[in-house]
Amino acid sequence: MNLIQPTASIYVPGDTPEEDALSRTTHLAIGAHQDDIEIMAYHGIVECFHQPDNWFTGVTVTNGSGSARTGVYGNYTDEEMREVRVHEQRKAAMLGEYSCQLQLMYPSSDVKDAENPNVVDDMLAILQATKPRTVYLHNLADKHDTHVATALRSLSALRELPEDEQPETVYGMEVWRDLDWLMDADKQVLPVDRFKNMASALLGIFDSQISGGKRYDLAALGRRLANATFLESHAVDANDNLSFGVDLTPLVKDKTLSIPDYVGAYIERFRADVEAKLAKFS
Repeated sequence: MNLIQPTASIYVPGDTPEEDALSRTTHLAIGAHQDDIEIMAYHGIVECFHQPDNWFTGVTVTNGSGSARTGVYGNYTDEEMREVRVHEQRKAAMLGEYSCQLQLMYPSSDVKDAENPNVVDDMLAILQATKPRTVYLHNLADKHDTHVATALRSLSALRELPEDEQPETVYGMEVWRDLDWLMDADKQVLPVDRFKNMASALLGIFDSQISGGKRYDLAALGRRLANATFLESHAVDANDNLSFGVDLTPLVKDKTLSIPDYVGAYIERFRADVEAKLAKFS
């Protein structure tokens, strides 16, 4: 596979040929930054871990050069920071036994530019090489600009696929905004309580982010616990760790659907529920 950015890379843990590693993929995650995949798509990782018929592939879109840095990383240049983050992402792929880890190495400005075709072209080539059953994206109500842009570029690529190459399911997942606000009927509730030791280890690999003053590892694990605990108020928990997603599959299957209107409908249902409860008890 020929990716567009000269610094882009494809890493295959083990000795599987690249073509085979791509083609055996069943679960694919497209994240904006190094460590996003491990936060938002852990469900896909555990669905594939030690499963001979399921294989997880990660795609990291940006180069990570703009990340905050302090402590031991305080004097690192952008180039040095890129190298650190690329290495951390590869270590995560090895630990999680990913089939493949692609790093597209775009600056965030390219991803945010809807007129730049390169990001979508790379994503389309990856989707055609992998043909995954399940795809994990950032959710469209995320508050991080680059995450939203990455999700939009991903949907553009998915919408270009012929019908027989489309994934069965596309999820929008939590990173920089959780999905607890969704109506329960709108939540895609994904259990992630297996291999808890690996969940911690995967997040802990990204030391450049954690040492930079952001405890993403503790926050992501805490969110999964909170999702499970607060999902049902009158029932014993069936799982102790959950990730929430939103179903984006209709946006891939029906290209006429307006993306803003689709997201807005979820928000309107939440607003109507809040207003109805206030009216009921006022």
